[in-house]
Order: sequence, then structure tokens, then C-alpha cells
Amino acid sequence: MKKRILVVEDNLLNLELVTDLLEVAGFIVCPARTGEEGLHAAREQPPDLILMDLSLPGLDGLAATRSLRADPATRHLTIIALTA
Repeated sequence: MKKRILVVEDNLLNLELVTDLLEVAGFIVCPARTGEEGLHAAREQPPDLILMDLSLPGLDGLAATRSLRADPATRHLTIIALTA
């Protein structure tokens, strides 16, 4: 079974690059362009890993990560912070 990775990234070029690299490596990529979309995606179908951009419009990556950590349903998720 392929592992799912949630990529939360607002820069379209960065999102496409990460998505292409991960898909070639055999992962299923779930993209999100905002912190809010990332929270929703993580709660609806928890991924095996989250790659979280720190600098997002609106709800930034740090706030989104704090929200995921505060929720018992998502606090176990592995989150790697990214920034350009």
C-alpha cells in the first residue's frame, strides 16, 4: 500500500516540484495550498506524513502545526516543516 503525504505549500512551483518528486518515488500526494486546507485534509483523511510550509497566507504553518498538535485525533501525525 502506497504511503500518503500531505504537502501544504502555497507556492505553486514548489508544490509541483515536491509533488513530482514524491510521486516518482511511489508516494500518493495530497496537496493543500493554505493552512486551513491542510488542517481540513489532515483531519478528513490523516496522511502518513505532512510536509508543512511555514510561510503560508492566513493561517501560517506554525499555527496549523500547533492546531494539529492540540487535537488528539491528529497529534500523532509526523510533520516536517519546510520553508524556502
